[in-house]
Amino acid sequence: MQLSPGAVQKYLNKVSGPLLDCIDLHVEVTPVVFSELSSQQQSENSSVIQERVIKAREIQAERYKEHPGIYANAQMSSKQLRQICVISNVGENLLKKAMERLNLSARAYDRILKVSRTIADLAASEDIRPEHLAEPFHYTSLDRAG
Repeated sequence: MQLSPGAVQKYLNKVSGPLLDCIDLHVEVTPVVFSELSSQQQSENSSVIQERVIKAREIQAERYKEHPGIYANAQMSSKQLRQICVISNVGENLLKKAMERLNLSARAYDRILKVSRTIADLAASEDIRPEHLAEPFHYTSLDRAG
């Protein structure tokens, strides 16, 4: 059963902003077109992705080893966020413009930094680069109307 876009939006409008702010990633899954299914182009192998995720989890375990009960970026406090998720001036400007343009909340700001830190970990990058900051905006589609 597929709902019309209007029905989906009507439902989403009933879901409050604070509730959506508790969910880190919002991903709309669209049907895959036949040409993509039948393509001969190689995609990234699952075992390669798995290895990258394992390494990112190891990076996070090392990062939080002195913080009992914290094992992943999603669990860090606001204070830790400011210490761990340091971004460049370019990244800060990008984040500021995106936050203003999309009218996102303070909770969304923290969430975007945490997800950006995780994306940087997956890329084995010590720094959160602008491209790591830009990617989470693709995963916050439910934060925006329409």
